[in-house]
Amino acid sequence: MDLRIFTEPQQGADYDTLLKVARATEELGFDAFFRSDHYLRMGPGDGLPGPTDAWITLAGLARETRRIRLGTLMTAGTFRLPGVLAIQVAQVDQMSGGRIELGLGAGWFEEEHTAYGIPFPKEKFGRLEEQLAIVTGLWETEVGKTFSYEGKHYRLADSPALPKLAQRKIPVLVGGHGATRTPRLAARYADEFNIPFASLEDTERQFGRVRAAAEEAGRPADDLVYSNALVVCVGKDDAEVARRAAAIGRDVEELKANGLAGSPAEVADKLGRYAAVGSSRVYLQVLDLDDLDHLELISAQVAPQLG
Repeated sequence: MDLRIFTEPQQGADYDTLLKVARATEELGFDAFFRSDHYLRMGPGDGLPGPTDAWITLAGLARETRRIRLGTLMTAGTFRLPGVLAIQVAQVDQMSGGRIELGLGAGWFEEEHTAYGIPFPKEKFGRLEEQLAIVTGLWETEVGKTFSYEGKHYRLADSPALPKLAQRKIPVLVGGHGATRTPRLAARYADEFNIPFASLEDTERQFGRVRAAAEEAGRPADDLVYSNALVVCVGKDDAEVARRAAAIGRDVEELKANGLAGSPAEVADKLGRYAAVGSSRVYLQVLDLDDLDHLELISAQVAPQLG
C-alpha cells in the first residue's frame, strides 16, 4: 500500500512549514506530498499566518524536492478557469521533472468564496465535468494541432494547447461520496478514485459503484487506482496518542472510529482492512504540521508492517 502525506494548510501554515513537511515526506520514504486547496480556515481559530495558494506552493516544492509525487486533494474547480489551470499544472509538472498529479473537485466551501470575492455558482458539477474535459483535452492535443471546445459553461477556440507536460500523462484524481454522477465522472476521466474520510463499509460500497461505472463505460475496473484519505494519529503508547489527539483538538475514540489512530500495530491493522476492500493507496491527513516525529514514527513502525 502506498502511503502519502496530505496536509490542510488553510488551518494555519506558511510555505516554510510546508517545505519542512515535504522534505520530511521525501526523506522518510513516503510516496507523495499532497495538500488541500482552500483559502479559509475551517472551525475555530484565527488561521494565522493565513492561506497559501495550492499551485504556487507546489511550484516551489517542485524545485525543492527530487523524488516525491506532488498534488492536490482537491483543486477547487471554482477557483480557476480550466484553460488557466491546464497551463499552471503543466508548468509545475515541467518544474518538477514530471512528478505532478491533479485532484480536481467541484468546490464546496461557500464561506471562503464569500471571504475572497470568488463567484460560487449554483451549478458546480456540470462545470466540473466540462473542466475535466478541457484540461485533459488540452494536455492530449498534439503539438502543432489546436483544441476547441463548446460547452454550456466554457468555450475555447483554436487553442494551441501549450505548454506540454514533462510526463506522458498527468494522473487525474476524481473523488467523493456521490452515488451516481461521481462514479460516472471517475470512469470517464480519472486515473484514480479517492474517497475521503469514509468508513470501511462506505469505501467498499463506493469503490463498487466506480468499478461498475468503469465497466459500463467499457473500461477495465482495475484500470483505476482506488484510494482513501483518512486522518492519522499514531503514538508509541496511549499517552502519546492522547497527546497528539489533543494537539489537533480531537477525541481519541472518535479518531479511532473515523480515522487511523492508536498504536502502530492498530493503525497497520486498520490499513490492512482498507486494503482488503480495494484500497491500494491512503492519504494520511496530518493536521499538526510541526510534529515531524509523528511522520518518523509512521515511517519506521507503520509502513514496514504493510508489506
